[in-house]
Amino acid sequence: MIEAKKTPLYETHLEYGGKIVEFGGWLLPVQYSGILEEHRAVREKAGLFDVSHMGEVLVKGADSLAFLQNLVTNDVSRLTQHKIQYTPMCYKDGGIVDDLLIYKQGEEEYLLVINAANIEKDWQWMQENKENFQVELTNVSAKTAQLALQGPLAQSILSHLTDTNLEELAYYWFLPNVIVAGKEVLISRTGYTGEDGFEIYCQAEDAAELWAAIMAVGKPYGLLPVGLGCRDTLRFEACFPLYGHELSKDISPLEAGIGMFVKLDKGEFNGQAALAEQKKNGVKRKSVGFVVTGRGIARAEYPVMAEGRRIGIVTTGTYAPTLEKNIGLALVETEFAKVGQEFAIEIRGKNVAVQVIPKPFYKREGQQV
Repeated sequence: MIEAKKTPLYETHLEYGGKIVEFGGWLLPVQYSGILEEHRAVREKAGLFDVSHMGEVLVKGADSLAFLQNLVTNDVSRLTQHKIQYTPMCYKDGGIVDDLLIYKQGEEEYLLVINAANIEKDWQWMQENKENFQVELTNVSAKTAQLALQGPLAQSILSHLTDTNLEELAYYWFLPNVIVAGKEVLISRTGYTGEDGFEIYCQAEDAAELWAAIMAVGKPYGLLPVGLGCRDTLRFEACFPLYGHELSKDISPLEAGIGMFVKLDKGEFNGQAALAEQKKNGVKRKSVGFVVTGRGIARAEYPVMAEGRRIGIVTTGTYAPTLEKNIGLALVETEFAKVGQEFAIEIRGKNVAVQVIPKPFYKREGQQV
């Protein structure tokens, strides 16, 4: 049996009263004070997450851009220095290997941020796709820690710890070599919550001091340490997909509703032919949002029923604290994907009525796309 991994902040989580669970091979806090309280803190004030379990891979070399263009579906050539891009990474058949962020650090240097549970699989896939590209790949996951400070007061809090003008850092841009609380870090204006905020990449050995410094200056602002539980409810309300739920090797970006990150005209890439065919002929399944109009909470893997047969599956479902409703995401046959469509979710052997509603479920005021 493989022993679960610990982030550099494991002891810190215990000190703060974090309830530790195993997630994707990692021991991480699911909550501290409670999922609902932590969720509201991020929506209204700020929360601090440990996301050090995420993976980081450096891509360097003369063919870095060509390698990435072949590897992912988005058009990496559109990136300028210090800009970030979201993209799926697909197999030849159009199924998703992972979804990731690409940070352009220089003309021949990029940082890839990948999902924790997929680190080994992604690394292997990248190695297989190196082919004749003049590129050097380095897995820096073990030496890199990542903190996410999220919420409307995130900038006010972080400004106390750095001389850098955070006001000038736009959404999906980053700054390297920033000093925060005396430590050199990379800061990006990104997150997985639907709120404003920052992700801070640092050396693993600096993580505990940074966490303590951020929590100390954030206390007067109502900053809370927050866990995986509310990270999921927050991303879910914003309809950010989660690998293993909305995304998988059996689901294409077009089916998942992230087709805008597939640039079919950029040149050859993994999955291009399959995705072009889907674009031309239409997909047979689509990801939809729904609200439960009957009684019950729809959970992942619950069957979606209509016309006396199964038409899909729930990918995520829970109570949405901000909306105060039971809602969900499901992958259903395309003919049932229109807003207003009614069908049922089988919950504990009973069919419970639901209705398709627009996505995202939550969007903060003034949010950029």
